[in-house]
Formats: sequence, C-alpha cells, structure tokens
Amino acid sequence: MRKAFGVGVAVAAGLAITAGAARAAEPLSLGFLKFNVADQPKMLDFYEKAFGFTVQKVAVDNAQQKEVILTNPKGMDLALLYHKDGRKIAVGSAEGPIGFYLKDAKAVDDAYASALAAGATSKSKPGGAGGLRVATVTDPEGHEIELLHLP
Repeated sequence: MRKAFGVGVAVAAGLAITAGAARAAEPLSLGFLKFNVADQPKMLDFYEKAFGFTVQKVAVDNAQQKEVILTNPKGMDLALLYHKDGRKIAVGSAEGPIGFYLKDAKAVDDAYASALAAGATSKSKPGGAGGLRVATVTDPEGHEIELLHLP
C-alpha cells in the first residue's frame, strides 16, 4: 500500500482504505453494466439476437421504471433500465464502449455480422494487424460496442 495525496489514504487493489482502518482489500469484479434505454423491448430483442443474451430476471417494475437483467453464457450481466416517465435518453460523449472479448479473429467477424443483422450500425469494420482483430458497432440506440480479439 502507498500513501496518496498526503492525507493518509492508502490505495490497494483498487480500493481506498483510510489510514488506521487495517483490513485486507478485497479484489473487485465487475458485477454488471447498465444502460438507460428508450425502447426496452427493442433493446432486449437486439441484445438477445446480436449477442445471445437471455433475460435473467426483471429486477424492478414499478410506476417509475422497469429494469430487466440480461445475462450471457460467460456470466456477464447487462441491465436495461427504462424510465416510464417518457424522458429523453441520449448517449453522452463521456461514455466509452461496452467491450466483448472474442476467442479468435473469426469470432470478431461473426459477432460483427450478427450485430449488423440484428440492427446495429457499423462504426468500423473488422480489421487489425499482428493477430489483433477489432470492430465497432452501435446498438439501435447509439451505445457503442467494441468487438475485440487480442493475440
């Protein structure tokens, strides 16, 4: 652990621990990714068709919102949150892409084709060099998706 900012805060394994709070840092794992969506049925259909996600559960369904949790065979969870008040949803410039690691270069091409067939828009066709293969698409509401194979 190391001191940061001169105020006795130590950082280890991505967790901030205040000085004097002697406890082991627990490793973190990404639990889920959540998108606010304007057309939840359309987005559910897209992620199911394009990438094989299935509905795991409806986490919230009340007068204000409905949140559906999707999962894929590798255990990644994607929550799609719909606000029932009719608010406009816009993808922001500070958002980065959701990224999918793929087993080989051909899998990038296949996922790219599947995403386009399900309604995605191409941002960059599959390409790369030295074993790297990457393509980028946007889902029907503009969320960027990076498809990547690293050598």
